[in-house]
Amino acid sequence: MTITLTDTPARSRAELVTLDVRFALVARGDDYIERLYDGGRWLEGPVYVPAWRSLVFSDIPNDRMLRWDELSGAVSVFRQPAGYTNGNTLDGQGRLISCEQGSRRVTRTEFDGSVTVLASHLDGLRLNSPNDVVVRRDGSIWFTDPPYGITSNYEGHAAQQELPTCNVYRLSPAGELTVVADDFTRPNGLAFSLDESRLYVVDTPAKHIRRFEVKDDRLVGGEVFVPCEAGMFDGIRLDADGRIWAATHEGVHCFDPDGTLLGKLLFPDVVSNLCFGGPKRNRLFVTATTSVYSWLLTTDGAPQPYDRE
Repeated sequence: MTITLTDTPARSRAELVTLDVRFALVARGDDYIERLYDGGRWLEGPVYVPAWRSLVFSDIPNDRMLRWDELSGAVSVFRQPAGYTNGNTLDGQGRLISCEQGSRRVTRTEFDGSVTVLASHLDGLRLNSPNDVVVRRDGSIWFTDPPYGITSNYEGHAAQQELPTCNVYRLSPAGELTVVADDFTRPNGLAFSLDESRLYVVDTPAKHIRRFEVKDDRLVGGEVFVPCEAGMFDGIRLDADGRIWAATHEGVHCFDPDGTLLGKLLFPDVVSNLCFGGPKRNRLFVTATTSVYSWLLTTDGAPQPYDRE
């Protein structure tokens, strides 16, 4: 099935590949995808903010965060400089949580626009460069910390790595920072299962996603869940039925919770990250190199910590 790109004369189509019949129930929807923006250098970290009816995303090398307005279609600068922000998410109150690669910290944007530093050091040593982040319903914040923001001045500030490992962290609601996994090459995207009993974490250079059991504030196990067959994995998200949607070099791959690769949405650009949004959370937003795309489909994104019963 061919998906047409709107307003992209130089890139006229993307291909939807169904590998399992179960994907057909997911992939029904628009027969086209839209390019919402094409003016970045390396776009990342999309998060949909319901209160603003907007998508906030990062343009890392340009050291800015941008905001696409769903009602007008306008794109504006949300913050610049932005600490070379990479991943973003929302906490249980709908506040923006961001991983600042250049500033080597995790921050929260308050309702008045001020920025609170949540984590920057472990045992007196600076974090490497926080990359991606998720919030659990108990209020804890979990994030990955590879060194991409300190290896050069392109996505941050060239600096020495102070910590010996690239870790996955848990920040408790009380502000206590602990290492929950330290055996990664470069941990990247991460996402909880629907019941939060499991945590999926990408190890980008290892070209796979690992799956951990969550025991209170600890991670157990960590076996390889799925390998990447198209370059490397980056960001990941879950839909309302627990399927895992993963950014790869060729596009977005959709996995069943049993590990079966159900299908792919191929893009003309290297895909970095994705999220679900829109009023019904059935719009998939994708950051891919210089562009942001969206696709309205027939599944919804997973419930979020800010949802109210």
